[in-house]
Amino acid sequence: MQAYFPAHDAIARHTAGGHAKRVLAAVASRYIGAHPPEPLMYRVHSRQGFRRLEDCRYDMDLMQRWPQLSAGQFVYAWAMLWAEQDGETPFAVSCYSPVKIYINGSLAFQSNLNDDVFPNRRAFFRAKTRKGRNDIVLEFVAVDTGCGGIFGTGSVKGAPMHFLNPTRAGRGCEGWVYSGPQQARWRTLPGWRGCQAGESKPGSQGLDPVDDSEQGLRKLKLNHTDPFAPLLLDRDGVPASDRLNECGEYTAWYPQEEWTPVELRSGCFHRLFGAKPGAKAFAWCKLELRGALRADLRLEGRYAGKIAVYVGGKLMFQGGEESGRIDISLQDIRFGTQDLVVESTCGGEDWGFEFNEPQIACASSPQAVLRLVRPYPIEGMRDHWLYLGAFSADNAPSAAEVPAIDRLFGQGQEATYWRVDRPECWVRPYLETPLYGRWNYPLGVTLYGLLRTGVALSAPHYTEYAAGHIEQCSKWHNYTEWDRKQYGAPGLNHQLSLIDSLDDCGSFGAAMLTANKLRPILGVEHAAAHIAHYITNVQDRLPDGAFYRTRGTVDFMKDTMWCDDLYMSTPFLAKYYELTGDERYLDDAASQFLRFKERLFIPELGIMHHVFDDKFGKPNGVPWGRGNGWVIFSLTELLTIMPPEHKLRPELLEFYRELSEGYRKLQSANGMWHQVLTDGESYAEASCTAMFIYAFAHGVRHGWLEEPDLYLEAAVRGWEGLTETCIDKHGNVYGVCRGSGYSFNKLYYKEELDWQLNDTHGIGIVLLAGIEIVQLESELVE
Repeated sequence: MQAYFPAHDAIARHTAGGHAKRVLAAVASRYIGAHPPEPLMYRVHSRQGFRRLEDCRYDMDLMQRWPQLSAGQFVYAWAMLWAEQDGETPFAVSCYSPVKIYINGSLAFQSNLNDDVFPNRRAFFRAKTRKGRNDIVLEFVAVDTGCGGIFGTGSVKGAPMHFLNPTRAGRGCEGWVYSGPQQARWRTLPGWRGCQAGESKPGSQGLDPVDDSEQGLRKLKLNHTDPFAPLLLDRDGVPASDRLNECGEYTAWYPQEEWTPVELRSGCFHRLFGAKPGAKAFAWCKLELRGALRADLRLEGRYAGKIAVYVGGKLMFQGGEESGRIDISLQDIRFGTQDLVVESTCGGEDWGFEFNEPQIACASSPQAVLRLVRPYPIEGMRDHWLYLGAFSADNAPSAAEVPAIDRLFGQGQEATYWRVDRPECWVRPYLETPLYGRWNYPLGVTLYGLLRTGVALSAPHYTEYAAGHIEQCSKWHNYTEWDRKQYGAPGLNHQLSLIDSLDDCGSFGAAMLTANKLRPILGVEHAAAHIAHYITNVQDRLPDGAFYRTRGTVDFMKDTMWCDDLYMSTPFLAKYYELTGDERYLDDAASQFLRFKERLFIPELGIMHHVFDDKFGKPNGVPWGRGNGWVIFSLTELLTIMPPEHKLRPELLEFYRELSEGYRKLQSANGMWHQVLTDGESYAEASCTAMFIYAFAHGVRHGWLEEPDLYLEAAVRGWEGLTETCIDKHGNVYGVCRGSGYSFNKLYYKEELDWQLNDTHGIGIVLLAGIEIVQLESELVE
C-alpha cells in the first residue's frame, strides 16, 4: 500500500496512545493557521465599465460602446489579474469578433473562424499566471457582425475571478479599461515592454513588467520605431507608444470617470443624486487625531440644503436654512479616530457641503495633527468621503446607523450602498481569500467539523472561527442579492446567490444551521429560506420526487443521479425541519434515501454505485469510496434528528444496518477503506474511512446496530489506521480524493482521481470521526 509519509511522522506515534483529542487539536489548529480570518476587500467599481454576467465573465460588446466602429478597426481591453501563487488559470471566451488574448506579453489564445461567428459558444483555455500582477490584454478586430467578446473565468464555481484596473489613475479599482477605435494594430502591448502585438514572443514569460515608478519614468525613453526598445510611460503607467494613434495623438482609456467643470461647481449631493426636493443623503468620513492624547478642534465649511453634522454619534451642528456656513468647535477631542457623519436634506436645485482644513489647538503637543481620513480601507478611493442615498424621508436610515460597511441601506427600490464622488462609481465588497469566507460544499463539512471540535474540546476559539467564516457569508446574503441584480455577478457569495445545483445548498447550509444553534448567526433565516426554496421548488426531480441532475458541466453528466447529492441536501433538510418545525422537509429528506436506494444499491454487496445514468438506464458499476461515505454519513445525520415515531424510520434504520454491514466487510487489515471500495489495489482514502468511522461509532453509541462489538472494533481500527496512515504529526491530512466527476470506468476513480493534501473534502470529516471516537471512549469509560 502507498505510504503518504514516513511511518515515524504519523501523528499516532506522537500522541499518548493515539489520544484522539490531541489529533483533533492538531488538525484543527493547522487548518486555521493556514487559513486565518481575513476581511473582505472593498474596491471602487465603475458602472460605466463592462458588466459581468452570471457566469462571472465580462461582456465586452464594443459595438455598443463605439457605434461608429467600422470593419478593420482595432479596440483593446486591458486589465490586471492578481494571483496568490504561480500556476495555471482557467479562462473562457465567447467572440463577437476575432480576438487575440495576451497574458504577460505572451499570446495565450487566438480565436478561429468557428469561434468568431458563434458568440453563444465558449472556448476554454488554460494559461500560465504568475504570483502577483498579471497583465491581460485583449485585441479585438471589428467586423461587420460585431466587435468584442465575453471573457473571464473558465470555472465559475472554482475560480470566479474579477479583474482590476491596471492604470495608475485607476489603481485598486475593479474592472477593465478599453481603448477607442484604432486604425492600426498597436505596435506594443500596454503593461509590458518588449512584446509586439500580433506575435507570440518566445520566452516572453521572462519579460520585465513596465516600471511605473517615478524613477522609471525618468529613465525610460520613447523609441516609437523599435517595438523592443525601452518605453516612456505616461502618468497612468502606460507606455506612451501604446497611447499614440496613427496620427501621433494620445488615445485615452475608458471609462473616464471625471466630473465636468459645471458638475464640480455644484454641491456634492447634487452631482451624485440630482435635485430631489425632500430627499435625504449622507456622507461619512473619520476624524483622526495623531501626536497628542487630546486637543481642541474647529471645523468650518459651507453647505447648501438642510444639514446636520454628527461627530462620534453626537449632533454638533444643524443648519435649517437652504444654505449657510458650518462652524463647529469641539473641545477635548481624544487620540484616535471617530466618525464624522453629514446628513443633508435637499431643499432645492443644489445641495451639498464642503469642509475647510480642520483647525487644531494643542498647547502641550505642537506636533499634533488632526485630519479627515477614510472611514474604511477602500481600494481605488481618492478622497476621504463616502456617500449614501438618496432616500425618501420615511425610508432613510438614522445618522447613528450610517457608519457601517457591512449592510445595505434603505428598502425596496431605494435600497443602496456606498459610493464615491466620481460619476457612477460605487463601492463593492469582494472576496479575495483562497478559503476563508467562501461558500462551497467541501467547506461546509470542514466548518461543521470545526464547530463540533470546539464543543468537544471545550475550545471555543475553534467554534468561533467556523462561526465567523459562516457569518461572513450569511450576513452578506441580502447585500449579495442586491449586488447581483445591480452588476450581474456578485463579488462574494456567488454560490449562494447563484444557486444552480444541490452542491451549493445542503453542505454549507447544514453547517450554517449547526452554527446558529451554538450562537446566533446574522442573516441565517434569509439564507436558509433561500436554500430551502431552491431544494423544494427549483431543483430538478424525477416523477417520484427523487433529486436528479438534468444539467452538467459536460454533456455526459446530464440526466444522472449521484449518491453525493444525498449529502448535498438531506442534512440541511433535516436541520431546517429542526429550525422551522415543518415536517415536509424531514419527509422529503427521508424519501430521498429510499428513492436513491432503488436505483443505486448493490444488494449482494450492501453498498452503493456512485451514479445512475438515465441516458443508459443503468448505474455506473463503481462503488466509489467517498460517494458511499456521503450516503451513510448523511443517513446517520438524518436518523439522529428524526423522531422515533416517524413512519419511515424503521425502513431507514434497516437501510443504515445494511450499509454498515456492507462497508464493514470491505475494511482493510490496516483499518482503512479504499478509493474504490472493492479494489484493494486502489489507494487508502481518508475521507471515506473517516465517514465510516463516524457512522459506526455513532450507531454504537445510539444503539442502532445489532452487533455493536463488531462495529466498535471496526471504528477503533479505522481510527488507528487513519492516524497511522493519513495524518502526520503536524496535523496535515493526506489521502483525500479530490473533487470528482464520474465514469463507468473503474480506472478513472483508481488512477485519475488522485489524492490531495489537506483537501477540504476530508479535513472536516476527519475531525467528526475523531469526535465520535472521543465520545465513544468517554461513554465506554463511564
